[in-house]
Amino acid sequence: MNRKSFLKTIAGGSLAMSLAPNLMMAEELSLNSFKSATKLTILHTNDQHSRIEPFDSSYTKNPNQGGFARRASLIQKIRNEENNVLLLDSGDIFQGTPYFNFFGGELEFKLMSMMKYDASTMGNHDFDNGLDGFLKVLPNAKFPFICSNYDFKNTILDGKTSQYQIFDKNGIKVGIFGVGIQLEGLVGKKQYGETIWNNPIDVAQHYSNFLKNEKKCDLVICLSHIGYDYEDEPQKLSDKILASQTENIDLILGGHTHTFLPEPQNFKNRQGKNVLVNQVGWAGLLLGRIDFFFDHHKNVKQISWNNQAIDSSIIA
Repeated sequence: MNRKSFLKTIAGGSLAMSLAPNLMMAEELSLNSFKSATKLTILHTNDQHSRIEPFDSSYTKNPNQGGFARRASLIQKIRNEENNVLLLDSGDIFQGTPYFNFFGGELEFKLMSMMKYDASTMGNHDFDNGLDGFLKVLPNAKFPFICSNYDFKNTILDGKTSQYQIFDKNGIKVGIFGVGIQLEGLVGKKQYGETIWNNPIDVAQHYSNFLKNEKKCDLVICLSHIGYDYEDEPQKLSDKILASQTENIDLILGGHTHTFLPEPQNFKNRQGKNVLVNQVGWAGLLLGRIDFFFDHHKNVKQISWNNQAIDSSIIA
C-alpha cells in the first residue's frame, strides 16, 4: 500500500444513513440528543505478523510506516479523549519477523497487553509454533482469545480460549464471538493436532442469536479470520458471504486476506438488515476505528469511521 493510498484513508467519514436501522445523520439530531448519546469507540487491528518495529525508511512499499510503539501512543491518545473504548484484533498476530523466531510470540502478547487489548481471535499463523508453542506464551496475553468455531476439547488448549465474551461499556452491552479459517491444508496437522474446525456460518448464526436474543446485547461483533473476499473463488467462504447468510451480526472485523478497505463496507444479511464489515490490511499499518452513537433506548443513531495510518506523524 503506497503513501497516496494511505492518505485516502486518513480523513475518515460519517457512514451513510442505511448502515443501521433508523439511523439519523448528525445534523438531523437535536443538539441535546446528540450530546446525550452514548458513544462507543471500536479500535481494531488484524494480521500484525510480528511487525514490532516500523518498516525501514528504504522499504519501497511502506517506508517508515507501522510500529507497535506508535500504535500504542495513538491508542492512548484516543483513550484519553474517549470514555468507552474496545480494542480488538482479528488474528495472525504471529509470524513475519525475527521477533517471532526468537521469542515465539511472547513479545507480541506482552506489548498487546500493555496496549490493553480487550480481546483477539486466532488466525492460522497463530498455530505456527503448534498448540504447545501457543500455550507456552499465552500467560503473557492479559486478554482473552475468542475462538467460537475451533473446538479444542481434545487438545492442550481445552478451556484456554473463550467461545464468546460480553463487555459492558457505560450500559451498552457488546457481545463478541470469533471465527477462524479451516486449518486443514493450510496449517500442518502437527501444528493444530486434534483441533476440530466447525463451519463458521453455523457457528456465527448460533452465537449471534445467543448474544442478541438471550444475552440482550446491544451490539454483536464477529472477529473473523476467514478473509474478506476471494475474487478468483467467489463461492469460497468469506466475510461477505458470512454477512449475507447470517443474522443478528452488527459488525464483522476481518483478517486473513490483508485487505485494505478504503472504508467499512455495508452488506445486507439474510433478513435484509445491515452488517458492517471492516479490515485494515496487515502489519499494523493502520488502526481501524468505528464510532457508534447510541440513543437512550440503546439504538444506533450514527456511525462514523476513521482508518488511521500509523506513520512518523505519531510521536511514540
